[in-house]
Amino acid sequence: MAARQAPAAGRAEGAPDAKDWIQLFNGKDLKDWTMKFAGYDLGVNVHDTFRVEEGLLKVRYDKWPSFNEEFGHIFYRQPFSHYRLAAEYRFVGEQAPGAPASLDWALRNNGLMLHAPHPKTMLKEQDFPISIEVQLLGGLANGKPRTTANLCTPGTHVVMDGKLVTRHCVNSRSKTYEGDQWVRVEVLVHGDELIRHIVDGETVLEYTKPQIGGGEVKSFDPAIKVDGTPLTGGYIALQAESAPTDFRKVELLNLEGCMDPKSSRFRAHYVKSNPSACTP
Repeated sequence: MAARQAPAAGRAEGAPDAKDWIQLFNGKDLKDWTMKFAGYDLGVNVHDTFRVEEGLLKVRYDKWPSFNEEFGHIFYRQPFSHYRLAAEYRFVGEQAPGAPASLDWALRNNGLMLHAPHPKTMLKEQDFPISIEVQLLGGLANGKPRTTANLCTPGTHVVMDGKLVTRHCVNSRSKTYEGDQWVRVEVLVHGDELIRHIVDGETVLEYTKPQIGGGEVKSFDPAIKVDGTPLTGGYIALQAESAPTDFRKVELLNLEGCMDPKSSRFRAHYVKSNPSACTP
């Protein structure tokens, strides 16, 4: 069965129970996650960057002697296609030591990477996963607006208003979040049919047809980066781009499952049918 039409902005898919949300970050450890840093093998947690302390998933640079564009990502173990992802984050402290002036864009900058290939497909020197990035930004206390839940596209393109968007980043319509305040960003994902960014319950950006294409990613495997390939699902990752960040919640509502009302596994909020999920 094909996915149902996406709900109008501000309207939920159904009435999911709180227990239907999957806690991707369990508040205790990172056993369900895998790290990949540019220049390092898969699974190496360089200088203890990703850690769990005080019930928070922390991105820290206090053990780094210096930073030389060793961008990092931490991937959840399971891929998804149709879902609602939520992350509650805050920026804290100072940028990584030695981060050059050319990385001013990385100040108070993190991201939710969506629809990425399996992290084992990343080459050792690859800087970013081929993915759709929901860019998380904090204000810089300079009086200038700096939106969050923007779109960036390492090795990808999307379609907006019927046109292919090839520029790397597109700003959202969110307000600026200054200081170390907690912010909740949600992303509604319906495969390659729709991706919607939501902040404080308001839609701030929307697009369709995510696909592989373009640049802004280095040292990739050309067998993986096949331009024009639709991105219908994949892995989710959080970033380490030189900005200390806390995550207190990373949770996901799966929108793919049993849509047979006669089954005990039926959920009204599903939008894509997976008949195998109806079987115990």
